[in-house]
Amino acid sequence: MYQRQITYLCLEVFTILLLLKARYPANITLLRGNHESRQLTQVYGFYDECQRKYGNANAWRYCTDVFDYLTLSAIIDGTVLCVHGGLSPDIRTIDQIRVIERNCEIPHEGPFCDLMWSDPEDIETWAVSPRGAGWLFGSRVTSEFNHINNLDLVCRAHQLVQEGLKYMFQDKGLVTVWSAPNYCYRCGNVASILSFNENMEREVKFFTETEENNQMRGPRTGVPYFL
Repeated sequence: MYQRQITYLCLEVFTILLLLKARYPANITLLRGNHESRQLTQVYGFYDECQRKYGNANAWRYCTDVFDYLTLSAIIDGTVLCVHGGLSPDIRTIDQIRVIERNCEIPHEGPFCDLMWSDPEDIETWAVSPRGAGWLFGSRVTSEFNHINNLDLVCRAHQLVQEGLKYMFQDKGLVTVWSAPNYCYRCGNVASILSFNENMEREVKFFTETEENNQMRGPRTGVPYFL
């Protein structure tokens, strides 16, 4: 969320995440999203923030180099797949994700791109995404993917959810978790955190923006990407 222009402290948030990863390497996994790219960070404000705070683009370059090393997905206890965007017609098994070359800029098409950009939709199989990257995928695709890989759930983000968390499809085999309250300082949405205990029982915590965050709002620039 650090470069999506939902805060004026994008660089600080990313730095804290890296510090937590360094301090607790076995307990924290940072997943890459579609905005962890050089192109989109120049469009949505992170590049400008680094320039404003340091007077040059060095901090931005260092951060975007780190983006290339971020993990594409994670598995919780063998039953929950965590990924930023969604599924891909080129990926049927989790093993296919493991062999993707990730140390690069996000490509414009292919399985790597799809994991970052795809969205669930109330359809059966696949459809062209209006985003111009990734795919729309439906209930049958998700159910088959979960069955093949012995998964209970695909957990993803990537789309604003006004209620903070939203399950998709009749079998609830996919959930969207949105953790940025009052996105862009104007959407009025709540946010959520989804956690699992040692028995893989789920707990959802909902929260709203802080008063401090509300007071930091100012003129917004750039494209309202999620609206």
